[in-house]
Amino acid sequence: MSDSTLSRVSVAKTYKLYVGGKFPRSESGRVYPVTDSAGKFLANAAHASRKDLREAVVAARKAFPGWSSATAYNRGQVLYRVAEVLEGRRDQFIAEVAASEGRSAPQAESLVDTAIDRWVWYAGWTDKIASVLGAANPVAGPYFSFTVPEPTGVVGVLAPQESSLLGLVSVLAPVLATGSTAVVVSSADRPLPAITLSEVLATSDVPGGVANILTGRAAELGPWLASHGDVNALDPTGATPDERIHLAREAAGTVKRVLTVPDAEPDWTAEPDLSRIRRYVEAKTVWHPMGV
Repeated sequence: MSDSTLSRVSVAKTYKLYVGGKFPRSESGRVYPVTDSAGKFLANAAHASRKDLREAVVAARKAFPGWSSATAYNRGQVLYRVAEVLEGRRDQFIAEVAASEGRSAPQAESLVDTAIDRWVWYAGWTDKIASVLGAANPVAGPYFSFTVPEPTGVVGVLAPQESSLLGLVSVLAPVLATGSTAVVVSSADRPLPAITLSEVLATSDVPGGVANILTGRAAELGPWLASHGDVNALDPTGATPDERIHLAREAAGTVKRVLTVPDAEPDWTAEPDLSRIRRYVEAKTVWHPMGV
């Protein structure tokens, strides 16, 4: 082996944010080192700022009309395509989950497979939400009365801090399945699976701005997300219990829906249900007179 090979310094990878379907650097220019569970350096991640978050909300709001008005069947097709690309990058996700969470290869493989299956599960629900959560209401009079679920709008998501991929998928997929758009703050110390997921979203059929992924600190970005007037709902899963109290106060100023979540991260491997989908829809009741 030559001396030049022995003295070579590897090129450290520096990842960017995912906003509006593009990969910008943080406007602040800040980055922070990402290490594996043993403290070994893996890469640099962009440290998102308040301005980055505002731009992500703008992108999510701009994408909302098109995404929410797409047919439920089309949204299901788009989300299923994400699962296909996830499957194609399965080995990379396994390696990143193993490094980020300190898992053995079989454990990481199981978590990644569950995450892919979870994404397929939510993709399959897109065209069933209206029939399950909607209703034809009995009324005393010459009227038809229908209740239909509609997407709530832009949702801010503080992703789980411990479960770098499965937890992330479990909180992001139901937002997109309902027709809402998302601004996600990833796990701060375990962001690599979220970054790779953003690359999957960018190379799938998901329109730019439907899902925006920021790397950084939930404690720093969460309050700005909670107080932003153009965010309609907040999932504070990635915040600490004390931080959630502050976030709820901030959200009250804009009458924002804040999800109630357990203090500790749940078991993300448990079978999913419709609870998260229900939280991201608004019920609209329509009355129509019957014809003579």
